[in-house]
Amino acid sequence: MSYTIALTPGDGIGPEVVSATGPLLQTVADICGFEIETRTYEIGAAHYLETGEVMGDDTLAAIREHDAILLGGVGLPEVDNAFVAAEGHHRIRRELDLWNNLRPAYLFDESICPLKGYGKGDIDILWFRENSEGEYIDAGGRLDRGGRTELAMQCSVYTRTGIERIARAAFEAATERGRLVHNVTKSNVLSYGATFWDEVVEEVAAEYPDVRLEKLYVDAANLSIVSQPERYDVVVAPNLFSDILTDAAAGVVGGLGLAPSANLNPDADVPGMFEPVHGTAPDIAGEGIANPLATVLSAALLFEDLGESDAADVLRSAVETQLGADSAPRTPDLGGNATTEDVAADLDERLRGAN
Repeated sequence: MSYTIALTPGDGIGPEVVSATGPLLQTVADICGFEIETRTYEIGAAHYLETGEVMGDDTLAAIREHDAILLGGVGLPEVDNAFVAAEGHHRIRRELDLWNNLRPAYLFDESICPLKGYGKGDIDILWFRENSEGEYIDAGGRLDRGGRTELAMQCSVYTRTGIERIARAAFEAATERGRLVHNVTKSNVLSYGATFWDEVVEEVAAEYPDVRLEKLYVDAANLSIVSQPERYDVVVAPNLFSDILTDAAAGVVGGLGLAPSANLNPDADVPGMFEPVHGTAPDIAGEGIANPLATVLSAALLFEDLGESDAADVLRSAVETQLGADSAPRTPDLGGNATTEDVAADLDERLRGAN
């Protein structure tokens, strides 16, 4: 098999982590006996400052012809972040209808967990974030800007189609895991959208009698994720709540440097987009100390989506072995002093040595 992968490094530490991960894609492909071809495309705030556009129409047309997209991150302090997101990676999500944002949180080693008593595999959460609706649809506006009666309104939109498909994806995953789904909303206050969400999720749950559904309000979930993360297996939640709570979930398994994600549309013949959750981290950009593991783990999700499950396992196994080795290099976010390239080079050695 042969695959083409679009690399979109973006801004901040994005180019550093994508550059470190790219060669590992080739190493894994060589080990597992398939071919990949990568091509790099420029998008993001820096590209906007140079050209006046965050992402050209021709760029979007080109990357959608690939089998997968690996994104570093977009956004810089000197350019309005909402604008860059809307015209950058959010536009890719929107144009390709990448409605399923998969965000795993897995504890690879007890040494990186801030909670006492948790070892490898004790925290294993598979989070399904609805990725196309909710508060992120850019519906609303402002009136009387600067005036005494200035008003702003931000609208949320939920559709039966949107809720059903993300809920069904979560329940399908739960049938292969612990047969437990947590639904996280705030329907005790948000009496229209969140109540509708809960009703549709419960309808979908009825199709899976062997999977238990538990409902949690978002504030209670925020507490229990950092105090009892082991109670979670599969979680489904609306866009905004998921965006916030998955950062908390990442925190208990080592931080955002270990938080991968996949943006998927399994219903259409379009590429998935795979990206680290951490964003562009402009405060450390250029220092060479960004943790590449979130991008590496996103690449494992990429291989999985392509049907190359052995490649995904090989890559995750190398990460697990590295994080479990006392002498292995670690970037500063994990308490070490290694560089981005140190970590990537060590991973490459482990991949080649174990296979």
